[in-house]
Amino acid sequence: MSRIALVTLVVDDYDEAVRFYTGALGFRLAEDTPRPDGSRWVVVEPGTEGGTALLLARAKGGEQRARVGDQTGGRVGFFLHTDDFARDHARMAAAGVTFLEEPRHEPYGTVAVFQDLYGNRWDLLQPTTSEDTDA
Repeated sequence: MSRIALVTLVVDDYDEAVRFYTGALGFRLAEDTPRPDGSRWVVVEPGTEGGTALLLARAKGGEQRARVGDQTGGRVGFFLHTDDFARDHARMAAAGVTFLEEPRHEPYGTVAVFQDLYGNRWDLLQPTTSEDTDA
């Protein structure tokens, strides 16, 4: 096994989720294929092919709908790495992304918690590199 390819994110509405992830977060729509049961196979990814992508799955039934926006019990469940924190933080804030804190500098990098359109918590993180620690 070489990598985790997809992580399922339960959403209320495919189109609403695609607009948020591609518009506000700048992800790429990798696939949007209708399925025979009326659902869709919708995959978005933050960068180039080969990384972990999100499968946006519309909630079916009350049990799944109850988990939309709280898939990790209020913890940060998703970590979005960037190579330019200031650029991406400013772009996302201008696009209406809700940041729950001001950016902070930690030994592991620059980070700020934000929430997606459903309330799931994410870290926007520019990891510290060996070059940063050598300076």
